[in-house]
Amino acid sequence: MTNIPDNRVEFLDDFEAGKEFPLGSFTLTQDEIIEFATRFDPQSFHVDPAAAAESMYGGIIASGWHTTAATMRLMVDHLIPAEASLGSPGMDQIRWLKPVFPDVEYRATYFVNTVTGSKSKPDRGAVNSTTRLFNPDGEEVMSFTGVGFFLKRPGSDL
Repeated sequence: MTNIPDNRVEFLDDFEAGKEFPLGSFTLTQDEIIEFATRFDPQSFHVDPAAAAESMYGGIIASGWHTTAATMRLMVDHLIPAEASLGSPGMDQIRWLKPVFPDVEYRATYFVNTVTGSKSKPDRGAVNSTTRLFNPDGEEVMSFTGVGFFLKRPGSDL
């Protein structure tokens, strides 16, 4: 994982619709890809270099689930407010658009679609976001939308 300046926000109030946060980047090694896939997604193009070389990908590629988990790590390390995060009800529209290869640096961004205060629980609200992952050529290789619940700053009018 590559370090970037910390974008960490403190509360729901610090998110703003239309704002994009850089999340930094990561590189997965072939050994990391094989280790993850052996446990969680043991398809041949994730775990067997010889079979992967004969596949349509021409070599080992990361599981989409591994790619998503590595991107989540960037979100936690560089954006999500540790004290104010209340979890998430899930992700939607996850897309694995292009393969993720070993020893290539991929960078991620987090775009805020909407920020909504809760009507029933006035101390919190939700952020609807789109997270995207890009290869070195600037091509989008993965995206997903999601919702995160966060506490508001004490005394917030949001």
